[in-house]
Amino acid sequence: MTTADAPIASGIDFHPAVAAWFRGRFEAPTDAQTAGWPRIASGRDTLISAPTGSGKTLAAFLAGIDGLVRRAEAGTLEDVTEIVYVTPLKALGNDIQRNLETPLEEIREVASELGLDRPAIRTAVRSGDTTQSERQAMVRKPPHILITTPESLYLMITAERSRENLRRVRTVIVDEIHALARDRRGSHLSLTLARLDQLVAESGGERPARIGLSATQRPIEEIARFLVGADRLDADGEPDCAIVDLGHQRDLDLAVELPPSDLEAVAPAEQWGEIYDRIAELIAEHRTTLIFVNTRRLSERVAHHLVERVGEEHVASHHGSLSKERRLRLEQRLKDGELRALVATASLELGIDIGSIDLVCQIGSPRSIATFLQRVGRSGHALGVRPKGRIFPGTRDELVESAALTRAVRAGRLDKIVQPVAPLDVLAQQIVAECAAREWGEDELFELVRRAAPYRDLERKDYDEVLAMLGSGVGEGAGGSRPLLHRDRVAGVLRARRASRMVAIQNGGTIPELSDYRVVAEPDETVVGTVNEDWAVESMAGDVFLLGSTSWRIRRVENGT
Repeated sequence: MTTADAPIASGIDFHPAVAAWFRGRFEAPTDAQTAGWPRIASGRDTLISAPTGSGKTLAAFLAGIDGLVRRAEAGTLEDVTEIVYVTPLKALGNDIQRNLETPLEEIREVASELGLDRPAIRTAVRSGDTTQSERQAMVRKPPHILITTPESLYLMITAERSRENLRRVRTVIVDEIHALARDRRGSHLSLTLARLDQLVAESGGERPARIGLSATQRPIEEIARFLVGADRLDADGEPDCAIVDLGHQRDLDLAVELPPSDLEAVAPAEQWGEIYDRIAELIAEHRTTLIFVNTRRLSERVAHHLVERVGEEHVASHHGSLSKERRLRLEQRLKDGELRALVATASLELGIDIGSIDLVCQIGSPRSIATFLQRVGRSGHALGVRPKGRIFPGTRDELVESAALTRAVRAGRLDKIVQPVAPLDVLAQQIVAECAAREWGEDELFELVRRAAPYRDLERKDYDEVLAMLGSGVGEGAGGSRPLLHRDRVAGVLRARRASRMVAIQNGGTIPELSDYRVVAEPDETVVGTVNEDWAVESMAGDVFLLGSTSWRIRRVENGT
């Protein structure tokens, strides 16, 4: 056997180009990969729970990439989407694509060196940031690997043309699954996946395998049920899912930092100054520091005070109100070592690639063990590196929470994720969207809905009441809504009304729409970010405010679209 033909020590034989690429990049598979690959390659639904930096993403993708490479070599790789990767964060999707393109290109090079055809495997990101021309290009020539968000996947399976491109999906990967399972956004995704299963089945395909990834999930059996759905049970009534549970614990360097003065019920300005001074010292002692706070306003304030101590070129603020371009620029500057510190909200909590972080500081209580572990895990992100975190309580109450938090982390405890039970507003959205795609029998659609884990105990009377509302509308006059479904009570058939598909597309998802005002810097008309509408309309020319750790003076406030 030649070196190129030697299998990876993982329990499965990869294509020679894939195996040679892996051996050239890594010494050996991680535990998550060794345990996950055989199960994923067998087609089983698989849930991988492993600490940050344990190679979960490659564990999820490589078996699927191997299949694409084999079909490309055999000449049977078609212009269809086979792998769908779902992430809760748009920015994380952009990262995943960048991190996929490099190994795919390297696998092409290895294939050429082995005298094999270069596999032409395409990837694409579909999110709220995707332009219309990019969306149209995806419809004309679908990517083999689609990277998307729950909301964009819902839009794709609802819109007529993009729906057709999902009929041949083989694998669905749900990353950071804990962040979705705990709220109505996860309920929405579970119904979208049930609709995807049905679409693939109608086209003669097998149900797509589902892979879930997370570093922090409890109870893991309930997360497995959420992943696979209510209809995939084994003989004991448990989720029919291969669970790779490598735990969430890593050896962490944790400490609670107390200011010199005594903590009170509310932190006075002098105490905040002591906190800023200590964080500035830690920034000077480390190459890169990530500082988490719980609100955007606090992010701006902390960054402003740290700029005064460390220098404007070394510190910046990062949150969702900044423009996409500015956020990406800050992330790249931190990754390149140009920034010493970045003050962030939850915008950087999940696995966005920001390079090597030496220290994570948490100001105030993160309110959750899992959230704290995710944040501290951004430091020491590589396998074998010890994450380092410091908590800065600002009040006596936060000190008690911080002590309890560190004790729970050291004891290996996690918050219990409680999933919403059959939210009916989400159900109404998905019923309209699916009926816009095709005619449905009421009983048939009820069974489809109950395949989604959050809806497994949905009562028929609640379902019927939702149908009645959608079939008759709600209220009258300007505040009411028109009927969205034709309901044939005799035949038990549901049909969408003419405008229903557009209503479903324009009003999908569970993330509330906020009316924000864009902040535009003159004279070059650069969009800096956004501010809340209520704050903007109360502002006046001449007012000074903070955004992105920079002070801005308002010239005028204009109405826009």
